[in-house]
Amino acid sequence: MRTALLIAAALLAAPVAAKREPVLKQVDLPHSYYWRELYVPQLTTGPSSAAFTPDGRALIYSMGGSLWRQTIGSSEAVELTHARAAYDYQPDIAPDGRSVVFTRYANDAFELWRRDLRTGREQQLTRGGAVNLEPRLSPDGRQIAWVSTQGTSHFNLFIANVTSAGLTNPRPLVAPRQSTIARYYYSPHDHAINPAWTPDGKRILYLGNPEVAWGSGDIWSVAVADPADRRRILSEETSWSARPETSPDGGRILFSSYHGRQWRQLWLTTPSGAAPLPLAFGEFDRGTARWSPDGERIAFITNQSGNTSLVVRDTVGGAETKIIAATRRYKTPHARLTLDIRDEAGRSVPARVAILASDGRAHAPASAWLHADDGFDRSAQKAETAYFHCASPCTLDAPGGPAAIWVQRGFRYLPWRQAVTLAGTRTLAVNLQRNDLPAAFGTFRSADLHVHMNYGGAYRNTPANLAAQARAEDLDLVHNLIVNKEERVPDIGYFSPDPDPAGGAGATVLHAQEYHTSLWGHLGLLGLTSHILTPDFSAYRQTALTSPYPHNGVIANLAHAQGALVGYVHPFDWDIDPAKEESLTNALPADVAHGKVDYLEIVSFADHKATAKIWYRLLNLGFRLPAGAGTDAMANYASLRGPVGMNRLFLDTAGDATPAAMKAALKAGRSFASNGPLLGLDIAGQRPGGTVARRSAGTLPYRIALRSPVAVDHLELVHNGKVIKSFALTGDRRSFDAAGDLPIDAGGWLILRAWNDGADPQVLDLYPYATTSPVYLDLPGGPATAREDAAYFAAWVDRVLAEAAARSDYNNPRERSATLDYLRTARDRYRRMAGRTAR
Repeated sequence: MRTALLIAAALLAAPVAAKREPVLKQVDLPHSYYWRELYVPQLTTGPSSAAFTPDGRALIYSMGGSLWRQTIGSSEAVELTHARAAYDYQPDIAPDGRSVVFTRYANDAFELWRRDLRTGREQQLTRGGAVNLEPRLSPDGRQIAWVSTQGTSHFNLFIANVTSAGLTNPRPLVAPRQSTIARYYYSPHDHAINPAWTPDGKRILYLGNPEVAWGSGDIWSVAVADPADRRRILSEETSWSARPETSPDGGRILFSSYHGRQWRQLWLTTPSGAAPLPLAFGEFDRGTARWSPDGERIAFITNQSGNTSLVVRDTVGGAETKIIAATRRYKTPHARLTLDIRDEAGRSVPARVAILASDGRAHAPASAWLHADDGFDRSAQKAETAYFHCASPCTLDAPGGPAAIWVQRGFRYLPWRQAVTLAGTRTLAVNLQRNDLPAAFGTFRSADLHVHMNYGGAYRNTPANLAAQARAEDLDLVHNLIVNKEERVPDIGYFSPDPDPAGGAGATVLHAQEYHTSLWGHLGLLGLTSHILTPDFSAYRQTALTSPYPHNGVIANLAHAQGALVGYVHPFDWDIDPAKEESLTNALPADVAHGKVDYLEIVSFADHKATAKIWYRLLNLGFRLPAGAGTDAMANYASLRGPVGMNRLFLDTAGDATPAAMKAALKAGRSFASNGPLLGLDIAGQRPGGTVARRSAGTLPYRIALRSPVAVDHLELVHNGKVIKSFALTGDRRSFDAAGDLPIDAGGWLILRAWNDGADPQVLDLYPYATTSPVYLDLPGGPATAREDAAYFAAWVDRVLAEAAARSDYNNPRERSATLDYLRTARDRYRRMAGRTAR
């Protein structure tokens, strides 16, 4: 049992002041949630990449973190690799068929390996703890090209000689460089990815982005003997995974593209860059494609069924053969486990499950979508947590021996954890224990205000599956925010003002909008009754939509005209000092001053504490701004910030689950936002969103409650931005009740908040955090810092105004003057609040 206990500790430990850091922190590139999912291989139960054997009769492919071999037309797959606490991806078979090279994820890095297919001997080819991806052997097998972050922390194209001893003379093939143009989602450092050899071995195709603002770059080729000989073949927007492949006859280039569409399909061009034509069609993805040695067939990965799958397609005629591993020959003995998950009433319920087996690897049912966390504390875990949603009962196969199991269903249930020994076939009963707030504090419904159903990830999500994800997380309502991913707008065809009919049965799906701008800050638009606002973005430099107009105030007006609520989403990752910020263009204070903002995501894809500090300043100035919460989960990702509902808002609707009731509660602030702890607050008979009116200051009676799935470090009452009472939590620190009297010397507002100093592995976020929306205090006096707060926002808007005035890319003078006048009016209001005269 000691081994089982060690596995459980690795999965579930929660050290004091734990430090959560990003996955693959050695990569120095912005927006890791994009390149990790769209480029770096991820753990999926379905296939993720494949290569033909030299005779074209079989495939070696990655699935579930192992490499498998399967004859085309057969239903049996044979496991080739199964390393402990490691996952194998991106196989490429030597031209003589005797070995396969691949990349292995272990010890927080990707390294290249080679396996002898006759003896089973494995050999590590790279070292150094970098991210080494996409190994591709030359047609003669004497050289290898791959992508590595070694030396720069950016994705660069490398080449080396291949010998029986390993790699010799590794060197960059494309010299690192920086582009001079402004980029938003991409680093100023160019990258070179997706290598593939031409049949003669003289050139390598790759994807590069020199002086490309949007997308991951153009298709290029480079001469192996003379790297200065580089040619751009095709220019179009790509997203990390075009993966160009020259046909065996050298006359065509196969690649994956979403050009003019919402999903990636297979396209063809030529080495001279002829206008591309689509080879395949469909409202789903096809990609990661490889030619067969004779060019007669193409193997590719698709998400047509939702999960990833492997298909072989005839080049002429398009007939498809699905590669299904109906029978699996594992390298080690496996056991079969069925989980029977039930709630406090004995009813079967879905839930989120993480299983770490005796091989130190995550496991899931063969058809389940695996999801990996985007960060972890390296003192507590060797790798990020991977999990799946179990529609109880669910069954999976995993290596026999000790295993750790963690089951979680939202925040109103305590985590279920157990170390077990897997052997043979068994059913494990999981009985969840409820840990909800007392009913006296309200009857709440939960909502995630910020989810993206499809956003370019490994899977193809649907409203029905999104609702299933919500049910497993005990979430009542999901707002699917339709938004662009560069030129695409996934899910735009789903928009309707009404709940999606595929939801129901305890989970409502509403299609809303996130408005993107690279300048003013992103907006959530909830409850649009007519149409999506288009274009869905502004201030995209190097495009026809480069103008900073429309600013967010214009968009808010258009949304309000449709009866929608407008909120600022994932606001701030650090404390904002207007005097010290290198650039400051976020227009939140201006839009609040103009009355355009209905809520602010406090618990979100940002730093909750930093955002709350700014929220407190706005509340101190009398703006009644309710808390919001949204995960910003890309729900079709295999490596997401999530899961759906990780950041959620609890709305006191008296139990009414209709969208209208939940919208009204959000607008009124009858709510609390959380990523785990549940909070109950009553001040003199008023709950959040209410107002306590008194003619004089004095004492006010209070009642509070805390229920949490994880231990909480701090529970505090905050009045006008200052902690006026801290509660000492003891025992397991997951349940607390208190009542008493508060001395209140001024009007303003009061909230209850719970937070931790560091991360907790059971909360897949920066740290546990929760806050109520305010109870407002209508008493004599007000926040002592109000004038200081007004001066802070006046200085902030002054900075925004200066940057807006410096822009020369408005479409016309009218747009410029309207934008600057809007900002000046907001700034002058704050100046008046601060007691200064507007200029």
